[in-house]
Amino acid sequence: MKSLGLLLLKLASGLKLGNLLTTGGTMLLSLIVYAGIFGWRYAAGFIALLFLHEMGHFIAMRQRGLNAGAPVFIPFLGAYIEMKDQPYDAETEAYVAMAGPLVGTVATFAVYFYALETESRLWLAVSYAGFFLNFFNLIPVSPLDGGRMTAVLSPRVWLAGVPLLVAAFAYSPSPILILIAVLALPQLMKAWTYDASAPENQRYYGVSASTKIEYAAIYLLLAAALGIMTYSVHQQLGG
Repeated sequence: MKSLGLLLLKLASGLKLGNLLTTGGTMLLSLIVYAGIFGWRYAAGFIALLFLHEMGHFIAMRQRGLNAGAPVFIPFLGAYIEMKDQPYDAETEAYVAMAGPLVGTVATFAVYFYALETESRLWLAVSYAGFFLNFFNLIPVSPLDGGRMTAVLSPRVWLAGVPLLVAAFAYSPSPILILIAVLALPQLMKAWTYDASAPENQRYYGVSASTKIEYAAIYLLLAAALGIMTYSVHQQLGG
């Protein structure tokens, strides 16, 4: 609770009243919608994990001197935070993108261990949602966090995310996946025509090999941990 209070203090100190009302209002709307389907305790836990994920992005933007908007929650679509300033290089973009899943994963592990301690299937289900959503968000296709994080390696990595997105749709068809595909299409065209020798690309994507290795290692470790935990908790819930 103390950590959550500090995050709320950071948010309150960095946002205007109107933005706070936007965040609070959209959170309340999502809470009402989800509570009507899953119950208020599950809804509150789920929204709290979404909030912490977005706060990871928010704090990372502020650390890098970027102007960040307020978290906005959309029922059944999740939440997002507007980056009002464009990142000045691919490493900054990757740093901001990484912070959301990283904070979200730590928070989800806390819920998971609490569920084990209390033997609560409710909180186990909340942790499953957290693991799954952070894992899904690492698909290397922009505008997902995985795409923005792997762009530090090369935008061409986004092309590897296409079969993963198709497989996800084949496994569980969803309008949300169609929306993601539509939003990703311009970025995939950019990846297809990417010219590493172009001056503007050298300026933006020209990071050191050690930086690329560092982000690749973090991405793979995070994806592996989330994949394992998503499967494990799914099995604990009875498949």
